Amino acid sequence: MTSKLTEVSTSPQAALPKAKVANELASKVFIIGLPRTGTTSVSVALLEQGLTVAHQAFTKQAFMLADAVSDAPCFSDYQQLDWLFPNAKFVYLDRPLDKWLPSMQMLLGRMLVHLDKDKGRFHPVMKRSFNHCFDIWQVDDVFDDSHLTACYLRHQQQVLDYFTGRDDFIALDISVTGSFAALLQFIGLPKPNTTEFPKLNFPQLSTLQLSFPQLNMGRNVASWDEYKHPNKISANASGPDKRKFFDYRL
Repeated sequence: MTSKLTEVSTSPQAALPKAKVANELASKVFIIGLPRTGTTSVSVALLEQGLTVAHQAFTKQAFMLADAVSDAPCFSDYQQLDWLFPNAKFVYLDRPLDKWLPSMQMLLGRMLVHLDKDKGRFHPVMKRSFNHCFDIWQVDDVFDDSHLTACYLRHQQQVLDYFTGRDDFIALDISVTGSFAALLQFIGLPKPNTTEFPKLNFPQLSTLQLSFPQLNMGRNVASWDEYKHPNKISANASGPDKRKFFDYRL
């Protein structure tokens, strides 16, 4: 199944509320890699650079308050977010499939019961975001290697096709040396105070005294909730429209 953008509402209800805080960046940053590609690690790295960050966002206000948003629904809704935030920058996270597959299967093993269409306790936006990319309500075995591989490659190709030729997009593998430096340059943040900047990658963040943890390693999938930082934005932040989400459909 290949999902298509069918509607982006231009109704007054879809109008963006004004932010209650001044953002640090001139434009939003959306991390649109699939789960288990490093979204939590990137989110924490950006927190430590002084940005406000929402790791998942299910209300308009969460998007407005955050300089950067990652994970659901960014990985499924990047076209709609591109329309809503025309000056935004988009960061796709890549990961070798032999590492991503078992990690994603582990994650789904813990989440699937909560992603149930009718009885799952997760937020409806999160459930439809996962279904959009992984067809969890349509297939008999969502854990199948070939199914998840096809989902990963489909998402990757759709992202690369959509952003072809654009300078507001970058693709990164955070395990590659220099990936953190490339991210900071792309976003337009000041270079860290280090002579090793050209080679800087995410595992080396501790050398910058950023207290960077090894997040979401092994079976740990709750690191974002456990990581305390004043710049974190709640996924369910309430604003002028209460906890309303944007008025569009995939």
